[in-house]
Amino acid sequence: CTSVLGYSLVLMAQGFYSANDDVVELNPSNFNREVLQSDSLWIIEFYAPWCGHCQSLTADWKKTATALKGIVKVGAVDADQHKSLGGQYGVRGFPSIKIFGANKSKPDDYQGGRSSQAIVDAALNTLRTLVKDRMSGRSGGSDYSRQSGGGGGSKKNVVELTDDNFDRLVLDSGEVWLVEFFAPWCGHCKSLEPEWAAAASAVKEQTKDKVHLGAVDATVHQGLASRYGVRGFPTIKIFKKGEEPEDYQGGRTRGDIIARALDLFSDNAAPPELLEILNADVLKKTCDDYQLCVIAVLPHILDTGAAGRNSYLEVMMKMAEKYKKKMWGWLWTEAGAQMELEASLGIGGFGYPAMTAINARKMKFALLKGSFSETGIHEFLRDLSVGRGSTATVGGGALPKINSVDAWDGKDGELPVEDDYDLSDVDLDDDIGKEEL
Repeated sequence: CTSVLGYSLVLMAQGFYSANDDVVELNPSNFNREVLQSDSLWIIEFYAPWCGHCQSLTADWKKTATALKGIVKVGAVDADQHKSLGGQYGVRGFPSIKIFGANKSKPDDYQGGRSSQAIVDAALNTLRTLVKDRMSGRSGGSDYSRQSGGGGGSKKNVVELTDDNFDRLVLDSGEVWLVEFFAPWCGHCKSLEPEWAAAASAVKEQTKDKVHLGAVDATVHQGLASRYGVRGFPTIKIFKKGEEPEDYQGGRTRGDIIARALDLFSDNAAPPELLEILNADVLKKTCDDYQLCVIAVLPHILDTGAAGRNSYLEVMMKMAEKYKKKMWGWLWTEAGAQMELEASLGIGGFGYPAMTAINARKMKFALLKGSFSETGIHEFLRDLSVGRGSTATVGGGALPKINSVDAWDGKDGELPVEDDYDLSDVDLDDDIGKEEL
């Protein structure tokens, strides 16, 4: 077990693949050049370093790449690090394997076995089909204008900015904008145009229209270009509420632009909402929508009072802020309110406050072993982020029944009122000393 753990940590520290392997490591900076503009057939694994199945696939993936060398390109994307690439192609779980054939903008999902033989067979079958299509004239190989201009991007999602609307749309919006200043005669601007359009569509969707991409024709709206010191084309500037604009310094591919936009979105987004588990819908939606849902089971209100409970919730909110880029869900419940949930997670009615993190897709969970404090929770979540820590299967293999409860009113608890008993007729002295020892 120690050797396996050590191997896993080495993989996570160094990446799954090295320059000595035949697997091509892909990222937002090289994906467009290597894959989308290529005539080659590609089969690509989207993985996460913390994913056990991905670690198991590594040896077979290397073997596949060596077997197909010079015939089919075999690549790999760390989709945990490069979330923009994974999001662009609808990656929801790991490992995901996609085949990029004649139409690179619409890859096919690989659904076969995970052995090297099965993957090689599928790649060769796809290659035969691709060759037959080319022989019959149904595919002409790489068509960059189709891939860049039509590969999920539309100019309609790039906002045309002018002297008249710039202040209203950008400066007064309170939202994040990436603005390209271009000249129609500029060759680099023409090269950037399809990348900018594709990025605008992806960013609009992935940020729920909270980050915008705009474009200014600086030869027409010279006042704007002068105001922001534009001297060359294309110039890209980032506008954030209440701050001076900054120059965009990243790459010019759609992947680079999307990655920067998502970072800006995370930096400026509010922390995720901390919800009390009031019914089954709250638990299901949170755990289904996010890679992980972090759940705290807090002591009964009679044990802590409002002040004690609020101190625990404050710790959770600080952690939600700290890890907001992870886009995890955050929930809490009172001890005893959801006993079936506690039982399925091995919390078992004692040791409050307790915390667990659930991956609902795999029905796996991990328990906080350290202290319920900023330090203890940070160490717990940090280990989960890099694939360390022990996990177990949720009891029953599914989310348990959840009780519908009233929301906490924010007040101290009150002891239940019991009936008064009249003890005047009871002779308490008669039985003293009569118990058998």
